[in-house]
This record gives sequence, C-alpha cells and structure tokens, in this order.
Amino acid sequence: MPFRFSSGGRRAAALALASLVLLSAVTGVAAAQSYQGASDTIVVGVDESYDSIEGVAGTIIVRGTVTGDVAAAAGTIHVTESGEVGGNIEAAAGTVRIDGTVGGDVSAAGGTVEIGETAQIGGNLDAGAGFLAIHGTIGGSVSAGAEEIVVGPTASVGGDVRYDAATFTRDPEATVGGSVVQDESIGDSGGPDFGAFTLPSWLGVVYGLFVNLLLGAVLLAAFPSFSARVAERVGENPATSGGVGLLTLVGVPLVLVVLLFTIVGIPLSLVGAVAFGIAAWVAVVYGQFAVGSWALTLADRENRWLALVVGLVGFAILGAIPILGGLLELVAFLLGLGALALTLRESYRGRREESTGGRQATLDESGDTPAA
Repeated sequence: MPFRFSSGGRRAAALALASLVLLSAVTGVAAAQSYQGASDTIVVGVDESYDSIEGVAGTIIVRGTVTGDVAAAAGTIHVTESGEVGGNIEAAAGTVRIDGTVGGDVSAAGGTVEIGETAQIGGNLDAGAGFLAIHGTIGGSVSAGAEEIVVGPTASVGGDVRYDAATFTRDPEATVGGSVVQDESIGDSGGPDFGAFTLPSWLGVVYGLFVNLLLGAVLLAAFPSFSARVAERVGENPATSGGVGLLTLVGVPLVLVVLLFTIVGIPLSLVGAVAFGIAAWVAVVYGQFAVGSWALTLADRENRWLALVVGLVGFAILGAIPILGGLLELVAFLLGLGALALTLRESYRGRREESTGGRQATLDESGDTPAA
C-alpha cells in the first residue's frame, strides 16, 4: 500500500512547505515568549511558558507550557510527559511523539507518530504516517492513514476511529467510545476536497497540463538556445541525462537535509529547497519537451512549439495509464532533470572560460610585450 496522508496529514505537510518559504529569513525568538523562526533546536524548559511556537527546526521539545498553538516542521517533535500545549498542534516531522497534555486537536504528518500512555489529547487526532501508535487518551475522534496502525491496551478514544492502513491492530483492552471503521477515502488522493464538493480528477489533469504548457512557452520564448541544447542533450545521450537526473534527485535533497541540521546552513537549506522545487518543475516540462522533440525527428519534423505540445499532451494522456504512465513520466522527469543540470553546468563553464579569456587578453595586452 502506498504512503497516504489523511486530511490533517495533508494540512501538516502543507504547513511544512509554507514554513520553508515564509520562515526562511527569520531566526530567533519574538517578543512575549512566542517563538517564530528557524533554529537547530527549540526547547521549552520545564519552568518556561510560551504563548505559541511557529517554526522550523531540527528538534522541537516541549517540557514546559505552550498556552497557544504549536505549528512546526522538524526532524523530531516531542511533547514530553511534563509538557502542556493549551491549543492545537499541527506538525510535520520525521517523528512526532506526544507524552504530555494537548488541550485541542493534533494534526500530524510524519514517518512515525506516537501517542504515549501518559498523553492526554482533548480534541481530535488527525494523522498521516508510515507508523502510528496510540497508547494514550484522546477525547475526540481519530482519523488516520498509515502503513501500520497500532491501538494499544492503554488507549482510550472518546469518539470514532476511522482509518486506512495496510495493517491495523487493536488490543482488546483498548477503549473506543464510538465505532471503528476502515475508510479508504482517508487516503484518497483524487481531487482536492472542499466540504461536500469534490473536484473531478480530470480537471486537475487539464489544469496541470495548461500550467505546464504556459511554463514551457515562457521557457522556449525566453531561453530558445538553452532549451534547444537541453532537448539535444536528451536526444544525443539519454542514458547520461537519466543517470545524472537520478543522482541529482537523490543527492540534492540529502545535502539540503544535512544543511538543515546546522545553524549556519538553515537559510541555505530553506532557500535551496524552494529553488530545487522550481528546478524540478522546469525539469518536468523540459523532459517532456525533449521527448516531444525526439518524436518529431522520427517524422523528419523540427518545430519547438509543436514539440512542446506533442510532449506535454502526450504525457498527459500516458499519465492516465495505471503504473506504466507514472513510470514513463518519471523517466521523462529524470531525463529533463539530468539534461537541465548538465546544460546549466556547461553554460556556467562557458561563461567562466569567456571571462577568464577576457582577463588574460587584457593582461597580454598590457604585459610582457617587448618595446620596439
């Protein structure tokens, strides 16, 4: 079963993305003991009280009191047994663990989400995770999508438990005030949900195609030579482009994550994450454009605008094919990402050599030529 987010998980994941953009230039503690910013570690001590926490960090630990909300993205977020959050928690992290008291709701997205035996959550739990464990008390209901969900013997849920999981285990000693229902719609990744109205999935496909065509037109109009070189590189050596694309896809996020855990590197990591996201979108368009250009050469046609339409519309149609469509889109993305990286490096080296050559010529002209 693929990794799925519940609605709260999607909200928390969106929070993480928004935090990366909005908090990238902010570091520190604001007035009135309300933390807003980015830091390596955020700790609320046992005897400390904060109004709220909104931030990005490697680790966030609440041992004291937060009277308001906690909205954060981090490697680890932990509300310890002595910790108390008066409002809501919206968290996106590798690990989210609640052992203390939360007055409101908890919305969490993470690799692991754990509600410990001593946890007291007054509202609802809405989670999307690889692994979710519930051992504490939840006053409201639970809505969760995960690979594995465990409801332990000490768990107490006041309302319903609605879940979508490959593996669900409920101990007989666990207390659930409402019903326990498997609900596959929790992990449904169809159209965006606006209350009772759900947008049809095809509308999202059409919208995505339109936006990609618009971006492609801008790229071809603004950078015609560069775009042509990207397409040529894919056509001439697709194996190299694909290999470099795969290395870039794996390597760049790892570097950004490492930077995120250093105070000096946090701003670079956050800005880099935004830049890489934009580059990935450009790579999708370039990859499909390059495949469209290659297809036209087979028909002895050369037209960059037609290649853009053929490539993007073709992949929009192929994307409707289960599994195969996704694999083909991934291949085009890797081709585009690798060709983009290689062409950018080539352009950078070309400008550097031109600059170096110009300085050398100036030195030669003013230098060691013997007088007549």
